[in-house]
Amino acid sequence: MTGLMGLALALTMDREDGTLLRAKATPNGMLGYVTGKVVSQAGMTIGVLIIVLIPAALLFQGLQLDRASSWLNLAWVLALGLVATLPIGAMLGSLFFPNTQGLSFLSLLVMGLVMISGVFYPITGFPGWLQWVAQVFPLYWLGLGMRWALLPDALSAAEPVVPGDSWRWLPFFWGRGLFSAS
Repeated sequence: MTGLMGLALALTMDREDGTLLRAKATPNGMLGYVTGKVVSQAGMTIGVLIIVLIPAALLFQGLQLDRASSWLNLAWVLALGLVATLPIGAMLGSLFFPNTQGLSFLSLLVMGLVMISGVFYPITGFPGWLQWVAQVFPLYWLGLGMRWALLPDALSAAEPVVPGDSWRWLPFFWGRGLFSAS
């Protein structure tokens, strides 16, 4: 959410107040501006993740935060998610929305995708056609990666069944992952 919506909103607001115009007037200004925005949004995403993980570790049993493989898997899924969402956010913020009011439609669209992505409710409870729609978008796969990194294998029962692959990694990443817990 931070990578996609945060960057789109930042670019749209900076276009409205003239920051992008000033950046264009300086040598390598746009490169520095975009690099700074991407790094700041990535840092904000990591900060939000830490803010959410600390209370979650205290409130919920079963999170596997005591294993190094969980942290390594979480890191590469997070990096993959940022590489997938930041360019989309930059594109949406620079091309499609001339002002910040236009982003309200995008916000509704993204919240709809979050609702069907399996983040709040397992997609196996949805009708079959809606499960297929959810799996078309990267939000489902990023949520799956986060669940795989932090939750025990027994909770993979809430995911759609793929024989021989408890967390459905064959479609996501050819194999069990970069850092296996076993």
